[in-house]
Amino acid sequence: MREGFRKELKQLKKSVLGIGRDVVGVTKEAVAALVDGDVDRAQRVIDNDDAIDAACLGIEEHSLEIIATQFPVARDLRLLHSLTYIVMHFERMGDLAVNISKAAKRTAYRRGPQTLYDLIQAQGNLVHRVLEAMLEALEKGDLELSHKLPELDEPIDHLFKQFFRELARIQDEDDLEWASQMVLASRYLERIADHAVDIGERITYMVTGQFEGAYEEEEA
Repeated sequence: MREGFRKELKQLKKSVLGIGRDVVGVTKEAVAALVDGDVDRAQRVIDNDDAIDAACLGIEEHSLEIIATQFPVARDLRLLHSLTYIVMHFERMGDLAVNISKAAKRTAYRRGPQTLYDLIQAQGNLVHRVLEAMLEALEKGDLELSHKLPELDEPIDHLFKQFFRELARIQDEDDLEWASQMVLASRYLERIADHAVDIGERITYMVTGQFEGAYEEEEA
């Protein structure tokens, strides 16, 4: 019976990783849609969001069912709670990818300064790196990699701030309306990376039973 329980936990984690890969995919697609002005690609991301939401809800329900029927303790209970926490973040990340795609649809009618497209693409590349590292840390229970996520996140924050310096150069009112959507998209990318960092902290808790983020805040 316990062997079946172990297999069920392993499959649940595998399903969570699958959702994470879907989130990486839609984030990448949303950035591409924004940079290329591709309305159809943006709509596909929007249309796919219901499937991600349903998958996340399925993980939550399955976790509750396991807790109610198998009475897990210690490490297994931490795993179940953590996977539920992680898919909550995945759902929000998917929503942010949808927001980027909506910005892509709003800005597709015109082509703005190339500098901002370049910044979005650079930021998207960095976010993709953070997401891939987060998924690898989750799959392997890699504490060193999960601890590295805040460091990987820092350049993304810097690029977001750079958007405002570029905005100061825009004078045309139509360009300002366009640029405001681009800034929002940049902010959404920053938030996706922030969610990945939060997941990294939960991976540490899942593996060790200690939530280091809380201790750091108390010491600060």
